[in-house]
Amino acid sequence: MHVDRIYGLGPEESLAYAIQHFRDRFAVVTSFQSEGMVVLDMAAKISASVRVFTLDTGRLPEETYEIIETVRGRYGVRVELVSPDPAELEAMVTRHGPNLFYESLPYRNLCCLMRKVRPLERKLAGVDAWAVGLRRSQTESRDAVATVTEVDGRLKLSPLANWTSKQVEEYTRKYDIPQHPLYARGYTSIGCAPCTRATAPGEAERAGRWWWEHDGLKECGIHFTPDGRVQRTLDVLVREIVQTQHA
Repeated sequence: MHVDRIYGLGPEESLAYAIQHFRDRFAVVTSFQSEGMVVLDMAAKISASVRVFTLDTGRLPEETYEIIETVRGRYGVRVELVSPDPAELEAMVTRHGPNLFYESLPYRNLCCLMRKVRPLERKLAGVDAWAVGLRRSQTESRDAVATVTEVDGRLKLSPLANWTSKQVEEYTRKYDIPQHPLYARGYTSIGCAPCTRATAPGEAERAGRWWWEHDGLKECGIHFTPDGRVQRTLDVLVREIVQTQHA
């Protein structure tokens, strides 16, 4: 029912509907990149008490903490930092080392799963709807992103799904939205410090993410699952970590 009412609404209207109907059971989930900042700006104008979630993976660049403080000062919102389970993290790092993500795609996905996917899943269990900054034109893997989808009985909003990068830039300039400091250093997509680099002219927007990978899905798993082969390997690695915890 909610999907039908939100479908076809513009970004501000869909956010207003979600904030009005779900109240503190709604949140903006963002890593404070340009798209997420636009969504946050829109939502904060609708309600100064809107909830904001962000992942603190333990490997973030210092500049991300800087933008968190900037956001807190600019909008007056509480930023709820979502952290990995300490026991899971300890088991993973003890077994595979702190930089396991360089070893292979399954190991990189394992790190993303433990530091991002599982913590966010636990946090989202406490809400009925959330909004993210996905756009269809960001990558091929996102070209089918819907403005609203139902996930396990809850709503996931992507208010900017239909937007272009130019629209994001224009909104950002118009409302003087704070920008992540790493954009000024040539970054076009920002994640964990060891897994992100600046991009060169002509490179794809997400080329700086896991740049040592030459195939596979360049996603952390929050929005899209790995391919079947990687997923099967990942399932085995996760079982090993869980078993280690209970050994």
